[in-house]
Amino acid sequence: MAKRDYYEILGVAKNASDDEIKKSYRKLAMKYHPDRNPDNKVAEDKFKESKEAYEMLSDADKRAAYDRYGHAGVDPNMAAGAGGFGGGMGGGFADAFGDIFGDIFGNAAGAGARGRGAGGAQAYRGADLRYAMDITLEQAAQGYETQIRIPAWDECEVCKGSGAKPGTKPQTCPTCNGHGAVRMQQGFFSIQQTCPKCHGSGKFVADPCVACEGLGKTKRNKTLEVKIPAGIDDGMRIRSSGNGEPGVNGGPPGDLYVEIHIKGHPVFQREGDDLHCEVPVSFATAALGGDIDIPTLNGKGSINIPEGTQSAKTFRLRGKGIKGVRSGYPGDLYCHIVVETPIRLTEPQKKLLREFDKSTREGGAKHSPQSKTWFDKVKDYFAE
Repeated sequence: MAKRDYYEILGVAKNASDDEIKKSYRKLAMKYHPDRNPDNKVAEDKFKESKEAYEMLSDADKRAAYDRYGHAGVDPNMAAGAGGFGGGMGGGFADAFGDIFGDIFGNAAGAGARGRGAGGAQAYRGADLRYAMDITLEQAAQGYETQIRIPAWDECEVCKGSGAKPGTKPQTCPTCNGHGAVRMQQGFFSIQQTCPKCHGSGKFVADPCVACEGLGKTKRNKTLEVKIPAGIDDGMRIRSSGNGEPGVNGGPPGDLYVEIHIKGHPVFQREGDDLHCEVPVSFATAALGGDIDIPTLNGKGSINIPEGTQSAKTFRLRGKGIKGVRSGYPGDLYCHIVVETPIRLTEPQKKLLREFDKSTREGGAKHSPQSKTWFDKVKDYFAE
């Protein structure tokens, strides 16, 4: 069967740039990769076909030969052909292959890598740690400094960090020959992964230290000072660089993330930089009006209740909210009025209330405009 045109296979024009060719190949490789299409012969053939096309077109010399002579120009069995797999490629195919390898396998083989450690073994960045901290609303608004204890590691005093029993020393790992990684073959596809015996260190401890069980380090707790900035909100995180898990083979340590959770408050509810609270007022205060004291995060405040204030009326106190960590000015405090109905009345109180109710009913809409309007609407509804 005649081979398809390489440009057609990759779905690019003949004048496509190197980046366009690489981008197209990556999409095809991700789509047809055998690990994503198990037991799919069609997908496997398309993967091989696109790989071959990219191998040729990613190399300037091979591409020039292909453009001039077609498949004969790159056939290794012909005089005009180029070298075999990887020959004269200038790293183009290898670069794209490395990118795809990371995408398909979640970068498992190279995640957190930071070059080579001692002895040529791969060095890895340590894992990040998360610490959940509960604070009050007042602490979030005003800022807060505290101490936390987190797990940490110290060099083993017995083996001085080697992991080997005193009088012995680590040996070169026989599985990976000190490289810290091994290659595994899956069909036609070769995969490199961390050595399962030495876990990437390149060294093997035949007689481990009893004190640290061959780890070369012992666990302890350390105390850290944590400064919570004023205005922090629920769910925000504070990063403490270098206080995560230690790196492997000389790699850098991870980071510590302190995640903030704000406890519920008995009075206030926070919405962004604003605060909300419900303010109960007596029936008499709502009817007659007057000044009432209200709490704020910075002490006492007051609002004037106008005569005839209804339940659900909202009063706004500017600047009495919280100044967020990214805000230039503080939010507001919203006071929601709740007119409280009296309970457990005595008989004399009930008598007075009935007389009062009778007098207001006689006044009609003058005293209860909302009730009058509502009853009129009800009458009109049933009259239709």
